[in-house]
Amino acid sequence: MPSITFYEAVGGRETFAKLTDVFYREVADDPVLKPMYPEEDLGPAKERLLLFLEQYWGGPTTYSENRGHPRLRQRHMPFHVNPDARDRWLAAMRTAVDELGLSPLHEETLWDYLQRAAHAMVNTFEPTPGHPTD
Repeated sequence: MPSITFYEAVGGRETFAKLTDVFYREVADDPVLKPMYPEEDLGPAKERLLLFLEQYWGGPTTYSENRGHPRLRQRHMPFHVNPDARDRWLAAMRTAVDELGLSPLHEETLWDYLQRAAHAMVNTFEPTPGHPTD
């Protein structure tokens, strides 16, 4: 009997689309995070994150088919990701995860990964330009 993936267990695309929708709603209002997204709107970034998370959790492999290996740290190197940016990212993601209403085990599994990923993206300890109170 085949086991189901985490992606399937939590509701598939609908769940990850909601996660990314809520996350980018929060990013749009954050003065540190919003400037890290070069496109005029957040749509392309939202789609990339959705495809990445779907693939990571056992869904379609569209991300790698379109963009190759994720190389997360390399792709984030051009951005000033300090502990303040990481904490803001996690706060936005926490809101998004909370709105999903997952089972405690699924929520803990997802949140653990997101925290580890956020900590791994930190690439500087310098304050955010224009935000000296970091």
